[in-house]
Amino acid sequence: MSDELVSIIVPVYNAENYIRDTVLSVLSQSLSDWELILAENGSMDNTVEVLRELEKKDERIRVLILGENTGAAKARNEGLKAARGRYIAFLDADDLWKSEKLERELEFMREKNAAFVFTGYEFGDENAKPTGKIVTVPETLNHKQAMKNTTIFTSTVMFDTKLIEKEKLFMPVIKSEDTALWWQILREGYLAYGLNENLVLYRRPAKSLSSNKIEALRRIWNLYRNWEHLNFFKSVWYFINWAVRAVGRRI
Repeated sequence: MSDELVSIIVPVYNAENYIRDTVLSVLSQSLSDWELILAENGSMDNTVEVLRELEKKDERIRVLILGENTGAAKARNEGLKAARGRYIAFLDADDLWKSEKLERELEFMREKNAAFVFTGYEFGDENAKPTGKIVTVPETLNHKQAMKNTTIFTSTVMFDTKLIEKEKLFMPVIKSEDTALWWQILREGYLAYGLNENLVLYRRPAKSLSSNKIEALRRIWNLYRNWEHLNFFKSVWYFINWAVRAVGRRI
């Protein structure tokens, strides 16, 4: 394990229209000590060909061909197994990083001596055009606070595996696996530190936004009931708090 290397893990599925821009945002980072692990997850378009093309551009890029669509959680977990860096960062295949993202976040992590950090971000449309809606983040989040405020966005997080065991970062194979992982880590007593700078563009495709919202509600409710094992009344209380904050981030 390299003591300075950042391992960036990207699950990739049917992303031929987006992945070039995402990889370019990594190649443009002011911090150069990174490896990019692209975990291809059974795409049915030309994603594999695009990834092979990108892999030739830089020796820091590695492509894992997983062979079938096992879902984002398993793809990230395979990437985590292959990671050689001390620091772990997740990035979704259609999101973009600002060029100073890794450098600023790593500086912040060292300043706070933190195991788990996350940053602010901005919503973008399907063409990655910023909408001007920037999500600010709190200085810290503990477990109870995070259950009311799921502002931790996957493409913004970074972990230090010297302060939190790598094995704790494997995502559960359930829906909303990323949120479930954040809650699990925080439940164990870790604190998440928020860097309140807009360093990530969250691309949101226009299709099926209304159905996605309904599915998001269902997934979060199931996390309260089946992952956190809260009773009905506590689940309702947390769910209402979550919903108010989630709506506030998007309007």
